[in-house]
Amino acid sequence: MTITDPRSLLYRHGQLSPEEATRLAQKTLKNCDDGELFLQFVASEAFSFDDGRLKTADYSRDAGFGLRGVSGEMTGFAHANEISAAAITRAGEALSLLDPAKGMMAAPPVRTNRHLYTDASPLDALGFAEKVRLLETIDAAARARDPRVAQVSASLAASWSVVEIVRADADPITDIRPLVRLNVSIVAEQNGRRETGSFGMGGRWLYEALFDPANWNRAIDEALAQALANLESVPAPAGEMTVLLAPGWPGVLLHEAVGHGLEGDFNRKGTSAFSGRIGERVAAKGVTVVDDGSLSGRRGSLSIDDEGTPTQENVLIEDGILKGYIQDRLNARLMGVAPTGNGRRESFAHAPMPRMTNTFMRAGRDNPAELLSRVKNGIFAKSFGGGQVDITSGKFVFSCTEAYRIENGRIGAPIKGATLIGDGPSVLTRVIGIGDDLALDEGIGVCGKGGQSVPAGVGQPTLLIDGLTVGGTA
Repeated sequence: MTITDPRSLLYRHGQLSPEEATRLAQKTLKNCDDGELFLQFVASEAFSFDDGRLKTADYSRDAGFGLRGVSGEMTGFAHANEISAAAITRAGEALSLLDPAKGMMAAPPVRTNRHLYTDASPLDALGFAEKVRLLETIDAAARARDPRVAQVSASLAASWSVVEIVRADADPITDIRPLVRLNVSIVAEQNGRRETGSFGMGGRWLYEALFDPANWNRAIDEALAQALANLESVPAPAGEMTVLLAPGWPGVLLHEAVGHGLEGDFNRKGTSAFSGRIGERVAAKGVTVVDDGSLSGRRGSLSIDDEGTPTQENVLIEDGILKGYIQDRLNARLMGVAPTGNGRRESFAHAPMPRMTNTFMRAGRDNPAELLSRVKNGIFAKSFGGGQVDITSGKFVFSCTEAYRIENGRIGAPIKGATLIGDGPSVLTRVIGIGDDLALDEGIGVCGKGGQSVPAGVGQPTLLIDGLTVGGTA
């Protein structure tokens, strides 16, 4: 799919011109406080290799628009997978149900020429046979690593999206977004026992990095190491204990337990555990939490959000003090603050809402080895699987996919069935050590909210937490 002008994918077949799109936005949004016509084309592909053979090979193309009008606190939204003047005009009829705006339309987003990723499509760079051959190679290499490998699953996925945000009061804003991901899962068997390990990587770049032998071999090694560790695991202990969290992906706990509670809509409505607490201490000294969608190439990064606002670094908690919330345009306007570049939507068929991009805790000054030495009896959580959180209370439950006992400052036996239980606001106050080894995740995060899923990034340094409840099986 080599396209000289990607915008032609939005205005193809002569059904709509850029000038007509602007005219329709002006007509349908004239009585609104805010809003936009969001046009999107997306092509995606996914390959999965399982049980020594190619199981699925999917390719899809889709295009459509979402028309949103905002008046006060009311939102009208309509969408269709047909980009045409007739379809947009019909969608505009839904906005007539909104109360007319009483003031002038909100100022448009500021413009930016920044590009955080390539415009090229990962779908074009390599042929079908090369992608399948990579998965075959990974499968064979993983099986050759260790005789205990019983099953290998590998998957490769990519998407390429062209979006254009058309407002009634500004020139259209265009963004072109690539995204790739590789996943490897290994089942190891020994003495009739089977355990799984997995590892993934990706980001807003092309396939080349994933085809680098150093990278896919590392994915195999990490997945296999986790599976073999789990083969040796013993039942997890239970009770309140000290927990040492590994750097990188365990930041998903921060994302779920704290990040969602800092999104503007929950705080405007007063339903978050952090509502009305700006300027208060909500975490231990040294804890600084940032959401930054402007990091080059990261999975959660965007040059502009899905309302046209440039992404930026947003310091949410600084040295334990709550500084601000994550905002889209609607909640920012109603709360009297500036948008933060966090208005996100899954696709043209969804209205935007405040969402995280790359959310992480900044590094501290502690040596990770010294943090480990402090723990007399606890657990080391290296990787997480699924988790649940209640936004109102901040209470969470997370399952560990790889964890170990710590005894007298040393990592001991791997454990199975460990869950971490607590609540976001209090867990941050129990941080007693922050490593100097900040790491972001490998580019595998997917964030769900309100029925929408978007790519997101997480991260943290090694973290020592005192008095966290561990649910175990021992």
